[in-house]
Amino acid sequence: MPLPKLLQGKTMAITGGATGIGRAIALGYISHGANVAVNHLGDASSTQHFATMLSEAQALLDPDEQASDRMIQVAGDVADPSTGKRLVEEVVQRWGRLDVFISNAGICEFRDFLEITPSLWSSTLNTNLTGAFNTLQAAATQMSTQSSPRGSLIGISSISALVGGSQQAHYTPTKAGILSLLQSCACALGRYGIRCNALLPGTIATQLNEQDLGDEGKRGYMEGRIPLGRLGVPGDLVGPAVFLGCEELSGYVTGAQVLVDGGLFVNLQ
Repeated sequence: MPLPKLLQGKTMAITGGATGIGRAIALGYISHGANVAVNHLGDASSTQHFATMLSEAQALLDPDEQASDRMIQVAGDVADPSTGKRLVEEVVQRWGRLDVFISNAGICEFRDFLEITPSLWSSTLNTNLTGAFNTLQAAATQMSTQSSPRGSLIGISSISALVGGSQQAHYTPTKAGILSLLQSCACALGRYGIRCNALLPGTIATQLNEQDLGDEGKRGYMEGRIPLGRLGVPGDLVGPAVFLGCEELSGYVTGAQVLVDGGLFVNLQ
């Protein structure tokens, strides 16, 4: 029996959506009936990743549907305020309104604290936190002024918002900032019917940490600390993201943080 399409007819945009967690969520939204706009940097690699996404999306659709009608790409750096505005404009021009916006774009270059350069600090802050602010503000502006104002803003934060990391002193503050940003957005935007929540992934095997987790000792150590006994995969974020995007399921959920970590955070013994 096929699963119900929980987002039928809804329209979503996601930043950093060509790979990793963003890619899995975008395809998950397609499978649940949504139209999806995918932001990526626009470099050759990201453009190629999007092309393969279209093929994957096509396999999820009914035979009479075309993936190119349900999924578009909008290139640009989220640190540039114009990128978020252009992404939202493309969505509205194509589908008429914006229902869900997911701020996912992020970078993480592991570096010892004493070796973090001003340029690495600035680039991480600009992409992860300033980029989230720029794009979420553009999305909220649209959601608050369109007919029947309402919507769902979702920020991809991290377990790193709650704990430190010896090689992440430039990264963890940005993820804590995303969590705080979504909490403040929930306070500010509730009057428009806009729900604002954060997802906090644990250790998810993606292209951001593949080198770090390539060390078998490090990987085994991390797996041993997770009660469910395995690292996360991008697909583990799809269900929680669909839940927060679906008004019928989470219509009274705002200002929340949802850990998706296999139990890692609570396993302090």
